[in-house]
Amino acid sequence: MVAYKLTYFNGRGAGEVIRQIFAHAGQDFEDVRVTMEQWPELKAGTPFGQLPYLEVDGKPLAQSHAIARYLAREFKLNGQCPWEEAQVNALADQFKDYSSEAKPYFYAKMGFGPGDVETLKKDVFLPAFEKFFTFLSNFLKASGSGFLVGKSLTWIDLAVAQHSADLIAQGIDFSKFQDLKAHSEKIQAIPQIKKWIDSRPETPF
Repeated sequence: MVAYKLTYFNGRGAGEVIRQIFAHAGQDFEDVRVTMEQWPELKAGTPFGQLPYLEVDGKPLAQSHAIARYLAREFKLNGQCPWEEAQVNALADQFKDYSSEAKPYFYAKMGFGPGDVETLKKDVFLPAFEKFFTFLSNFLKASGSGFLVGKSLTWIDLAVAQHSADLIAQGIDFSKFQDLKAHSEKIQAIPQIKKWIDSRPETPF
């Protein structure tokens, strides 16, 4: 039996979609949660000096989306054909672009970066949010299935649904994106995902 060990900080962030892939598959894994105090000592021993990284039978794999893509192939959450897999990957890459654009806002909000949170929300986050979620809405409409790509769950559904849920919990206005709100509720109601959400450690982000 393959042994999986995921190392990430004690939060959802870039590690949560990986945990939810495991949860959906019913796959046991070691969920190592590193504190900020532990991190400096551990950093040099990671593949790229960052988290998360996954060990598969002791072999390390870094970069959250590389890990998610690998596991999605293993557990059939990468689309039903090569074209769907490519579409999933395109959305994932666009998600990274959005995250980079919105990063100053999120870092300031979490206390990790400089700037006035409300100013950054207006000038940085909201334009990035509206652009990315319009793309997502277009994909939902095109699929017509309630999933972002094709007619079945993929790992990008898990990633987007969790991010939507986090934004809604923070009070972000989803009045223009009721379809994405419904998508988040649908995905997070999947029994394996709901069980994980109900039992995971409570963290602020």
